Amino acid sequence: MPKMKTKKSAAKRFRVRGSGSVKRGQAFKRHILTKKTTKNKRQLRGTESVHSTNMASVKAMLPYA
Repeated sequence: MPKMKTKKSAAKRFRVRGSGSVKRGQAFKRHILTKKTTKNKRQLRGTESVHSTNMASVKAMLPYA
């Protein structure tokens, strides 16, 4: 059987933690920042966990994670 391929775009966006949860970066912090409030930009810092409803699709993109 051939090996399953990892979606490389997903591998750059997600990291699997030791507990099995998946870490992701926050969206909406790349461009057009002038119209966003300072409070909004501050709250977009850091990372979040992938929601449980999206875990199946993330696991399918990262078969060896």
